[in-house]
Amino acid sequence: MRLGAVAGLVAIHLPVTAREMPMTSSYRHDGSAGRQLSRRRFGQWAALGLAAGAGVGTPALAAPARAAGEDAQEHYDRARRLAGRDPVLRAIASALTPGVEFPRPPAPAPLRLFDNLAFLSAGWVSAMAVLTDDGIVLIDALTSPAEAESIIVRGLRELGARPETIKYVIATHGHGDHIGGAQYLADRYGVRVLMTPADWDLVARTRPDHAPDRDLEITDGQRLTLGGTTIRLHRTPGHTPGTVSLVLPVRAGRARHTAMLWGGTNPPGTPAELRAYLASLRAFRHRTRRAGADVELSNHPNDHGLQRAEQFRTAPDGPNPFVLGRRRTDRYLAVMEAMLRGRLADAS
Repeated sequence: MRLGAVAGLVAIHLPVTAREMPMTSSYRHDGSAGRQLSRRRFGQWAALGLAAGAGVGTPALAAPARAAGEDAQEHYDRARRLAGRDPVLRAIASALTPGVEFPRPPAPAPLRLFDNLAFLSAGWVSAMAVLTDDGIVLIDALTSPAEAESIIVRGLRELGARPETIKYVIATHGHGDHIGGAQYLADRYGVRVLMTPADWDLVARTRPDHAPDRDLEITDGQRLTLGGTTIRLHRTPGHTPGTVSLVLPVRAGRARHTAMLWGGTNPPGTPAELRAYLASLRAFRHRTRRAGADVELSNHPNDHGLQRAEQFRTAPDGPNPFVLGRRRTDRYLAVMEAMLRGRLADAS
């Protein structure tokens, strides 16, 4: 049992299992109310990407089988043609290239990417904070209690937000670099932690350092609503058995946008796992099209994200570099799909 203080009220939070979860597609909360990177350093690895771990999953949509004699290089070449000279698309193609080596950049300062979205990064892995009228929804929790305190808690305060109003942590997947700070936040602020059943099971098997206690379970297509903001959670197995990818509203002044965040980038190794990953990607791409996603986000710097953050920090009154537009956001996923088809051809 966990005792948490939320919005001035004291509540007893019990871990929720699948049997205890209400049969509904959404949760609703009704309560009240490192070292910084230089631009020169950014330029040294601008086109590189980063991802971590790999896993398996069950596809919700069948991925196409590899054709006899299919050439992996054809798919890699197509991905690079799609990417062209676009630094964001080139970065994700680079990140998905077999054998690529990834840097470990230092942590940038916290930054509001949008009025209601804060970027809290350790450099090689990042969390996002969705700021609502009734509190904060955190997307991932970095690697450890120390990072949760030094990057998430202090970062929110630096940006004028109140970390004690964090209500939820959505874990995109069950690897330690995304959940290591979750239990610290749960113990300190009474935060509820959400993850898919498959990845709660993964955490129980692998026992990463600082793993959170099992709590709320995510279902495919679920909507999490807090303070009038609704985040859509889509199960996208592949990177892990229960990876979750998100679609969420963001705003800048009067401008309204729809962001997408792919929950786990680094692909697994076997053909069956890669087909599952491809099926998840195709299904999510369909959902982002329907949602009109025009903003791309990532929890690792595999998308030119740190460079874009620095660009926005330097010129906050200029165009927001995270707003790609609908066609370019969809093209980002198309580049991913082409690279994954190459990886599947290589593995088959």
